[in-house]
Amino acid sequence: MGTVHARSLDPLPMDGPDFGSGSDDGDLVEVEPQKKQEILENKDVVVQRVHFEGLGRTKDDLVMYEISDVFKARNLIEVMRKAHEAREKLLRLGIFRQVEVIVDTCQDDDALPNGLDVTFEVTELRRLTGSYNTMVGNNEGSMVLGLKLPNLFGRAEKMTFQFSYGTKETSYGLSFFKPQVGNFERNFCLNLYKVTGQFPWSSLRETDRGISTEINFPIWKTNHTLKWEGVWRELGCLSRTASFAIREESGHSLKSSLSHSMVIDSRNSTILPKRGALLKINQELAGYTGGDVSFLKEDFELQINKRLSWDSVLSTSLWGGMLVPIGDRPSSIADRFYLGGPTSVRGFSMYSIGPQSEGDYLGGEAYWAGGVHLYTPLPFRPGRGGFGDLFRTHFFLNAGNLCNLNYGEGPRAHIRRLAECIRWSYGAGIVLRLGNIARLELNYCIPMGVQNGDRICDGVQFGAGIRFL
Repeated sequence: MGTVHARSLDPLPMDGPDFGSGSDDGDLVEVEPQKKQEILENKDVVVQRVHFEGLGRTKDDLVMYEISDVFKARNLIEVMRKAHEAREKLLRLGIFRQVEVIVDTCQDDDALPNGLDVTFEVTELRRLTGSYNTMVGNNEGSMVLGLKLPNLFGRAEKMTFQFSYGTKETSYGLSFFKPQVGNFERNFCLNLYKVTGQFPWSSLRETDRGISTEINFPIWKTNHTLKWEGVWRELGCLSRTASFAIREESGHSLKSSLSHSMVIDSRNSTILPKRGALLKINQELAGYTGGDVSFLKEDFELQINKRLSWDSVLSTSLWGGMLVPIGDRPSSIADRFYLGGPTSVRGFSMYSIGPQSEGDYLGGEAYWAGGVHLYTPLPFRPGRGGFGDLFRTHFFLNAGNLCNLNYGEGPRAHIRRLAECIRWSYGAGIVLRLGNIARLELNYCIPMGVQNGDRICDGVQFGAGIRFL
């Protein structure tokens, strides 16, 4: 690494009174720094300079965009607030280990009577960093090893290699991330990956080798992702007792698809929110950019959280989706929807609702699922203000259905089929929030509306993951 040095950035052009350097006609009054600060607290101020100490390979234009709002502050309180916001933006870039802010009166020869200097003391990440951590998926745990090249070209670019070994999935991935300077939410990502997964509910093993490119960008209060993905998929039987339907699905396929997703998220937390709403809509079109798989797939997720009295939260959620094959070829088991388990319709075994053959679940081309949840503090509030606040009491009512549709029948027949044979369940339990990483649930479930072939979990059921119905 090069030597640590300091850089100063000139302020953005701004309008304001023309302060002179003083003339012989006026008396020059020397103000002590402490006295000057007391005077400035109740008066307009000007941020004359912003200094950076500790910058090495980071480019000036990147940090200049992130701290530009500091120059717009017009009083001391506003300077402190905007400096803190700039610090958060710099940390969000993922290129600094730490960022400290110092606000002081300007002491240079050309200092204005109300001038301030803002100094950001930063410590850059090393050129190569490694990580080891565990990750929780939908009722699955993984060990993750990673190598990262942060701030590759000086503008918050990132190259990452990641290896993940889990109970049902093993993956390798190489990705390149490039944000737009001055707009971190607008970024480009390129991924190369290999994923091998086991799906015991379907007696299926799947290996994907693929490449994807995606562009993320915000529009007003929505976040959008445009993605192209090309993946070579290899399906095989997980056991010798796999059904004939699974053996028919075995083999190789090539999928090339374009997809778009839109997200509106006003929740205060992604794991166990107390207020706010989430709306997520996905569309995927496969077959028009190559490959031998053709379909149109739509799905959505809606969640609304309302804070009640006594620190209780009422949460409602609704999921749904539909897959329409294009052409004469039927849909692949790898593209269909799955439903059931501790993270969706509780009281049923993992993905064990809907069409099945000899005990192997085949997924469906249409589904819906809804839930109503009441989260309350633990009785008598043990550990309040500390560890006890991570736990919540959980009461729930879930329902849903998954099936295949005959697309020649029309919308009314589709709705009628989705309304038939509804599975539902209710129960209560305990929820543990693991920071902003994941959550654990231990529920006592009572499944209802059970259909022929469904597998149930009548009694205590454990769930772990990020996305819950």
